[in-house]
Amino acid sequence: MNSNKKLNRYKRIYGQFENLLTKSDDFEAHMATLLAILHHKIDYFFWTGFYFLKDGKLIVKMYQGPVACMELKKDVGVCWKSINNNETIIISDVGNLEGHIACDSRSKSEIAIPFKNIKGDIIGVLDVDSKTINSFDEIDAIELKKILKLI
Repeated sequence: MNSNKKLNRYKRIYGQFENLLTKSDDFEAHMATLLAILHHKIDYFFWTGFYFLKDGKLIVKMYQGPVACMELKKDVGVCWKSINNNETIIISDVGNLEGHIACDSRSKSEIAIPFKNIKGDIIGVLDVDSKTINSFDEIDAIELKKILKLI
């Protein structure tokens, strides 16, 4: 997908989600709605979900896509790397990542973005997988971070 088309799609999603946020003040409703919008509006999103920190573990919460790993092994994989480094991680080819957690063998590339509470503390991670190598870029990273801030 070309950069302009991708950026315009994210802008439309941002506006749609911002409008939908006025329908409820429930945090979980916001997360579930965001996942549905992202998963169904961006064709290369194969698995789209949140993992949350709980008692030092990363536990899957809500998601769209095939069955996920319920718990991610501590300090292993893309999601933990994102949390431990407090940064967005883009993996072009998960097959080349040592320690990659393969919840579904069809996943080929991945992006993970730390999810923070209002105080700025990391409480989880937005994780998105694609069935295609090299699906994610800096546009995805920037725009997904902006959208997450709406929650």
